Amino acid sequence: MQTLLLYIYTSLPFIAVLALAVASICGVGVGLVWPRFLVYGYLAVFFFKNSTSYGALAATGPGIYSRGSGMLLFPLLFWCMFGAWLCARVSAGFQGFKAPQCNLRPWFLAWFLLLGGHVAIALFSNVTLAAAVAPSGFSNIVWMAPLVSLMLLSFRTREHVIEFSRFILLAGFLRASFGLARWAFLGGDPNNVYANMNAIKIKLTFFDINDSLLCTVAFAIAAVNLFQVVKNKRSQFWTMVDWATLCTTVACIVLSYRRSAWIGFLLAFLIIMMRFPLQRRIHLMVLGLPVVGAGLLYAAVKRLGQTKGAGGGLSSLFYDMESKRFGAESERVLELKFALGDFFSHPLTGIGSWGRYSGYQQISWQSGQDGGLFLHSGVLHIALKTGIPGLILLAGTIWAFTVFTRRALRTLPPELLGLATAGAAGLAFMLPDLLVGTPFPQVRTTQMLAICLALPYVAMAVCREAKAAEPAKAARRYGMPPAPSRHPITA
Repeated sequence: MQTLLLYIYTSLPFIAVLALAVASICGVGVGLVWPRFLVYGYLAVFFFKNSTSYGALAATGPGIYSRGSGMLLFPLLFWCMFGAWLCARVSAGFQGFKAPQCNLRPWFLAWFLLLGGHVAIALFSNVTLAAAVAPSGFSNIVWMAPLVSLMLLSFRTREHVIEFSRFILLAGFLRASFGLARWAFLGGDPNNVYANMNAIKIKLTFFDINDSLLCTVAFAIAAVNLFQVVKNKRSQFWTMVDWATLCTTVACIVLSYRRSAWIGFLLAFLIIMMRFPLQRRIHLMVLGLPVVGAGLLYAAVKRLGQTKGAGGGLSSLFYDMESKRFGAESERVLELKFALGDFFSHPLTGIGSWGRYSGYQQISWQSGQDGGLFLHSGVLHIALKTGIPGLILLAGTIWAFTVFTRRALRTLPPELLGLATAGAAGLAFMLPDLLVGTPFPQVRTTQMLAICLALPYVAMAVCREAKAAEPAKAARRYGMPPAPSRHPITA
């Protein structure tokens, strides 16, 4: 028996390697025929897997989003996504599918070149390659590009995009339902920084902002499906899913007790309302806004009423960001002042993707090996690391997305409008986190941002593909050769 157990334990590494090889071969096969199924699997990780243990009492090891030992420089998830992109690229070539143009590509290329410049300077400055491309810099932004491209290559027809929209809808509903059930029966999210570290006696659904982002995206799809003027025919089942998603996602966001989630959801709500005519906007705001507003007010009073340092009125939402007339500055304000000082000292180049800002040792949470590598402002983080060039690229990327999305939302058919609106609402939701959060060093957050960026382009691409195919279909119907296209499909 002992000999048998010895053989089994000795062979386990070889069995694991063989299983991975077989899984990889199967994955490549699926990716060459149905690349969108690889996308579903990849997105499911980010939709359902938490990315932070901050605020938890129990110690946890490195998760799926970490770089592990660092031998691959980037998380294994990124390399899996890159492999899926290669499969989708080869599949598109075999099937004669031309990838739609995207006005984000030049900006992502500029980000890649900027990162290459930082790597070159780092190597000449005796800084390791691993430090130069670490997530604490801005390499995660570069990895947003292949995900956007993968989604554009994988969802090629209107049926694919409608299926994708339903996948997000169900994912948001399931995630919100899980959060609410855990909040009601299991004490809520164990990563509860308010109860575990600040002695605030509240339960919350999700501390991770990305779960609230998923709820917002699903809410946008459900709201457009239910309340747009020109409705597409939908079964009773999907109508029920829309209503269930609408209710559960709002409750999940309110009970997250995250100020950035509350403010972000209100911004997203305004974006969604703009998709409806004026009369319907008024009706929805009269009926829905008091309910949501009452829930947010109750949650805010419950949380801020127990928070030391929070006074009264609207300003209490920003109690830890206000400058004090007497005594020491709050650590959040002090952190931003230190980083801003370093930015003004290096406005054109920044301190480098590997740099640490001066004085970070005075901030309580800036300890350990990651001390000084991040700060609570995504915009200032980019300014600190890259200087003015990075700020220009950040503004340009958002501008390109905004210009395209405005045009897309005016022309998309009803069945595709919800998906594009969800992308715009998701980006609006993340604006507070971009200003006072830490989005760019986080793998899950940047990939969720990439998903939001891709949604309007995916919807518009299949819409234009269908319009371009109409003359060819008409020509075949009457037995005539198709007319040559004068205008290529662009996005």
